[in-house]
Amino acid sequence: MKNKSSLLAVLVLLTGSLVLSSCKKTKVTEKDGIEYTYIKEGSEKPANGDFLMYHLEIMNSKDSVIYTTIDQPVPGYLMANDSMPTNNGMDEIFMSLRKGDSIHFESTAKTIFGENYPPFLEENETVKIRLGAFDIMSEQALMDFFTKANEAEAAKRAERAKVLIVEEGKTIEEYAKENGLDVQKTENGLYYVIQEEGTGEAITPGTTMYVNYAGYLIDGTLFDTSYEQLAKDNNMYNPQRPYEPLPVNVGMGQVIPGWDEGLMLLKKGSKAKFLIPSPLAYGENGAGALIGPNSILVFDVEVTDVQK
Repeated sequence: MKNKSSLLAVLVLLTGSLVLSSCKKTKVTEKDGIEYTYIKEGSEKPANGDFLMYHLEIMNSKDSVIYTTIDQPVPGYLMANDSMPTNNGMDEIFMSLRKGDSIHFESTAKTIFGENYPPFLEENETVKIRLGAFDIMSEQALMDFFTKANEAEAAKRAERAKVLIVEEGKTIEEYAKENGLDVQKTENGLYYVIQEEGTGEAITPGTTMYVNYAGYLIDGTLFDTSYEQLAKDNNMYNPQRPYEPLPVNVGMGQVIPGWDEGLMLLKKGSKAKFLIPSPLAYGENGAGALIGPNSILVFDVEVTDVQK
């Protein structure tokens, strides 16, 4: 990919700011009667099996962006296939795209998304689309592109994680001070308190540890536990799950990094508290309904058994 030229092409495709209105051409889809306008018309059609790369921006009736590929690690893409049936107007528009096309159109949410339109939109609400196709790639070129894009995104995440480790460390230290916790900190940024020392040999990677636990957000909200009574007391009891120590092969990446590192510090019979910054927990993605992105987690853990 030629980064500078590709970025310039995308900006021109999406804005159409340099194209005279007299050059615009309008068409109407056969299926849904969507009227779409070419802000710029391309010429190169992808061969069957090749992939057309595009950027897509969707706005609501108030011009607020509800989805965009611009800030995503990779753009949108589709594989060219002349024999693929078109079921609606959106299919017609996408399957007819050529490299260099820049298209603007609008229709109702139901027409654009079908029956599965987003719940925050009314079915007859106007939705505006900006669509620009900017490159054609073979399958191998696409895979290479994804590899490089993922590597670049991973590097960015790692840099963001370094910043969060420091920032969230300050929050954790304030929490520890307010709660009278004499915490220790590992080189990676995990905070912990060993409340009861265990017995036996030091733990090595691959050892199976059986762990009872209670997990909290830093505001005290319980989000998971292996203790049945604690679950009942917090109105989160689930009769479909077992309440028993969790077996963990430590140091093998089976659990979040904060657990992998923290459990290696314990022995059979140990009780401890882990205070885990988000990069060592569930990071930018979060987990489930309760654990949001970049959530600091607090765990009370008890090692009931160790098997090597």
